[in-house]
Amino acid sequence: MTTQQNLIVGKSRRPALSRDGRTISVHIPITLRHQGGRKQVVTPADAAPWIPRAALIDSTLVKAVVRAHRWRDMLESGRYSTVRDLAKAESINESYLSRVLRLTLLAPVIIQSILEGQQPAGLELDGLLGPIPQNWAQQQDQLISE
Repeated sequence: MTTQQNLIVGKSRRPALSRDGRTISVHIPITLRHQGGRKQVVTPADAAPWIPRAALIDSTLVKAVVRAHRWRDMLESGRYSTVRDLAKAESINESYLSRVLRLTLLAPVIIQSILEGQQPAGLELDGLLGPIPQNWAQQQDQLISE
């Protein structure tokens, strides 16, 4: 698939499909204005303002991600030699600790979305404690693109 990008400033019109059916033209009512030596995009006065989605930080998810990284650091530093020793010291189930530790293998974009509260509504800790792909692109497809 090829993407062609042209910016033509003019009157706003309805979207149009080319005769060959391969190109669609979308018209967005904007004006370009020079201000301070820079071009600035100006939207019409009657245009609805764009408001980004409010962050919905899931404290359970954030805590789990933070714990996972803390536990990984404890294991890698040699403070605890096994998951069993760490689980005993933290007074938690070894199986649970192992599943939470896998959160350290999540794609950076998924971690970032969790920390910023921009994760998809259906993304919950229970779903992340189950099997997840090791490949970051596959993780994104499975967890974020839902």
